[in-house]
Amino acid sequence: MGRVTRRGQITKFRTDGTVTKREDVLAGEEPLEIRVGGRSFTVTMRTPGDDFDLVAGFLVSEGIIWEPGQLVSLRYCAGVDDSGQQTFNVVDVQLRPGTALPDTTMERHVYTSSSCGICGTASIEAVRKSSHFSVGDDDVRVPLRILAGLPEQLRQKQKVFDRTGGVHAAGLFTVQGELLCLREDVGRHNAVDKVVGWALRAGMLPLRGTVLQVSGRASFELVQKAQLAGIPVLAAVSAPSSLSVELAQDAGMTVVGFSRGSSLNCYSYPERILA
Repeated sequence: MGRVTRRGQITKFRTDGTVTKREDVLAGEEPLEIRVGGRSFTVTMRTPGDDFDLVAGFLVSEGIIWEPGQLVSLRYCAGVDDSGQQTFNVVDVQLRPGTALPDTTMERHVYTSSSCGICGTASIEAVRKSSHFSVGDDDVRVPLRILAGLPEQLRQKQKVFDRTGGVHAAGLFTVQGELLCLREDVGRHNAVDKVVGWALRAGMLPLRGTVLQVSGRASFELVQKAQLAGIPVLAAVSAPSSLSVELAQDAGMTVVGFSRGSSLNCYSYPERILA
């Protein structure tokens, strides 16, 4: 499989005139083609690793599946590089008979970059998905002290970031601050899909009573992915967008931004936070 990190040579320039050459560690980024029933559905750029979780989470985020029994199998397909080595960059999914396959209005017509979770969606109507889970009736309560401390917990566990400084992270926590799952990726939406896919394959959806902490901003696609997984609280270290807040308010989800250890901003349903 493609490596999570790669080594490369860099030239470092300093304003005092010093120029040095050294080896550096870069975050891996490779394309992953997702096929459903043998038919190509999309290509996404990702950091190799936890690919089956990524694919499963992506299908949840597309509203195609929402329970583990709908996912019959995941397998790598044949694909080789110029040297004849298996690339592990094509995954085929077999769904349970009766599970609706993606239709052509949902099919991605261009590849999805590592910075965009909905790029290439075939229509505006296909952007917003219908969730099979309700987060509005989740009576979860999160102590402020624990919620404010999640970014630091997430940062301490980011092994790939420590080596490269070039990946996003998503962590699933209990309201007591216990880390259930952490995934890293060059794409923030991929990191969330990997967490959601892990939970689906473990039979944990909907993820009631949990908090999803992300290392970047709270964008529309991240709020939607959390909603589709049944996560009632999404916290980010940066800002949410207006559309993500609108979606959260409609869905009954608590969205937190600018969570920096000593303070945070809550944009929807603040009653879930115990000050």
